Amino acid sequence: MTEILMPKATAVWLVDNTSLTFDQIAGFCGLHPLEVKGIADGDVAVGVRGADPISNGQLTREEIEKAENNSDYRMTVVKPKYADLHTPAKRRGPRYTPLSRRQNRPDAIAWLVRNHPELSDAQISKLIGTTKTTIQAVRERTHWNSANIKPTDPVSLGLCTQIDLDDQVKKASARRRKLEEENPEMLSDTLKAQEELEKPSDEFNPDDVDLETLFGGSKQD
Repeated sequence: MTEILMPKATAVWLVDNTSLTFDQIAGFCGLHPLEVKGIADGDVAVGVRGADPISNGQLTREEIEKAENNSDYRMTVVKPKYADLHTPAKRRGPRYTPLSRRQNRPDAIAWLVRNHPELSDAQISKLIGTTKTTIQAVRERTHWNSANIKPTDPVSLGLCTQIDLDDQVKKASARRRKLEEENPEMLSDTLKAQEELEKPSDEFNPDDVDLETLFGGSKQD
């Protein structure tokens, strides 16, 4: 089966705009049915904008109608006429990121960790040209600028291309599906970890500051 672009965003659109079953959407997008259920419940892919597979030429309305009328039918992807022309050239050496964009890396890391937990640190590092130490700091919210980090799509920041991102997500999804077949409990653990990452961080409360300790003197009435 031909892999589709933006599988999670496509699943969001299909959940919102069709009456397809979770299994049908999962089969078409290359996701786990429980992950599709999580999208429908609002627990997965929060903030991900749906991608219309009809307008981008990956699916036809006729295919959707066939699947809606038969829950056992599995949709097929429309193969682009010029797919071979869009094959990205292999990159040699580490990715170079302009100085003006390097400050956006933590925002991109936070977005990738939240929306694509299946990506490994090595894949994130390769995508946006950062270090595993920085990725770990963002994951654990120990980054020095954690209070100001705003998850932002790395494609919109110009840190990577959509093709590169989709390629890494496909590889990670394939790897995770293989692991889930060996250990079915892995998916539930992944969803729990993602929910933990999406919890808002503790806000700063000025009343908690000890002025005497901060300024080295006694508080004045």
